[in-house]
Amino acid sequence: MVQVTPTNRRDVLRAGAALAAGGALTTGCGNTGTATAAPPATTPASASASAAPKPLPAQITHGPRTRPQVALTFHGQGDPALATQLLTTAEKHGARLTVLAVGTWLDTYPAMARRVLDGGHDLGNHTQRHISINAMSETDARREIADCAKSLRRLTGSIGRWFRPSRAPTATPLVVRLAADVGYPHVLSYDVDSLDYTRPGATAITRKVLAEATGGSVVSMHFGYPDTVAALPAVLQELDRRGLRAVTTTELLS
Repeated sequence: MVQVTPTNRRDVLRAGAALAAGGALTTGCGNTGTATAAPPATTPASASASAAPKPLPAQITHGPRTRPQVALTFHGQGDPALATQLLTTAEKHGARLTVLAVGTWLDTYPAMARRVLDGGHDLGNHTQRHISINAMSETDARREIADCAKSLRRLTGSIGRWFRPSRAPTATPLVVRLAADVGYPHVLSYDVDSLDYTRPGATAITRKVLAEATGGSVVSMHFGYPDTVAALPAVLQELDRRGLRAVTTTELLS
């Protein structure tokens, strides 16, 4: 018969409590009959942090530089026939574009909204009237963003994911905040400007884009210019040769 003393009674009770809580009973020199609970499994903080995706900045100029992709982004206005040519050319090359549309253009040519989306391209907001939004009052700037968003929602059911300021490569802090208020948490800028709106000719546009585009680049181009239509095939062919795919901004930044 085992005699239970006050000392070993405490040990027995501790052991029972540890086992009931899922602990492991261990024995050894100087620790006979005592229990120690196994430490809970933990995930290192560094591992959790590295697994979480890094949030996108409020104003974006380029994507991940290590990705073999570029985003060709177009200011959406001008002759819809030229816009359709650009979209068709891109699709034949397996490329997808990002179109930041002007609201008045969408109102005038409503079928272009579905044409862009049906081709697998991104469609976003480039203000309602394409005037200098950074120089506007808060009330007027908000209306420029919101009115284009309304046109997009009416035509497609969505305001789109991306907003780009008009008449400026980047937005002021005020415009960034107003865009977020309307529903655009990210302002889309660019790191490569094709300068196609200066009508330099197709060769010059091609040379400018290809001289500056690298993995993760966001390229600014325009609908409405024949030179841009003429330049696009050569741009896409050379990007392909370099192993750079032209994808939507959504795919580049996903």
